[in-house]
Amino acid sequence: MSLRSPLSRHALVFAAVVALTTSGSIAEAAENPYERGPAPTTASIEATRGPFATSQATVSAVSVRGFGGGTIYYPTSTAEGTFGAIAVSPGYTASQSSLSWLGPRLASQGFVIFIIDTNSRYDQPASRGDQLLAALDYLTTSSSVRTRIDSSRLGVMGHSMGGGGALEATKDRPSLQASVPLTAWNTTKTWSTVQTPTLIIGAEDDSTAPVSSHSERFYTGLPSTLDKAYLELANASHFAPNSSNTTIAKYSIAWLKRFIDNDTRYEQFLCPAPRGTAISEYRDTCPHS
Repeated sequence: MSLRSPLSRHALVFAAVVALTTSGSIAEAAENPYERGPAPTTASIEATRGPFATSQATVSAVSVRGFGGGTIYYPTSTAEGTFGAIAVSPGYTASQSSLSWLGPRLASQGFVIFIIDTNSRYDQPASRGDQLLAALDYLTTSSSVRTRIDSSRLGVMGHSMGGGGALEATKDRPSLQASVPLTAWNTTKTWSTVQTPTLIIGAEDDSTAPVSSHSERFYTGLPSTLDKAYLELANASHFAPNSSNTTIAKYSIAWLKRFIDNDTRYEQFLCPAPRGTAISEYRDTCPHS
């Protein structure tokens, strides 16, 4: 029989502690391997730029099929791994430039953002939904940033008919992780088959897509069991998403982080329901966690 010295016993105890600590860290990392960036604060998600430096790449319409090209905004460094990606459609008669402020603002929070041009400025929501999906397919298979993207973590956004297109895209592709329609317009009001967590952002003074017949109807037309929210911008028009807007950015970031990155650190900004002078109404299905 061999006897271990006190030093050996101490070494064994230390090794056991290290093993437990390490396994705990691994388990924590495995629980959410998609966290990107530091712990968020109100200031960090209201800022015009997040913690990631960004670059951008222009995609010519003649080099792609199924949509009209656009601009990709993406984090420059991949030191933290790959990123989720979001395709964004402009509204009726508008071009990508109408939403260009969103590109670097969202990308700097740790996403690849593709703001597209549509095949025609007059394309209807169903067509815009198809084009958003075509843009995501291009991003993940053919684009210059495809190796930076986790193809299992994708989302859509859009303004006006582009927002209606985002709803169409989630209906057609249930695997999408998040959707943020902005003052959306669509003749379809019921979206009972949608499985994608959806944040509807409407505008109180929208005369083009009045919330009573559009955004509110879309929210109530989504399944009651779905992770969903309805945010109404106070004293805002249909075109609020066309210029830099802290409320739109803040809650879009929180929603995309929560559901594309599975990052529950952002839950605090969504549940309990946010309030403030910039928000005239907020509905949700909290808690999300």
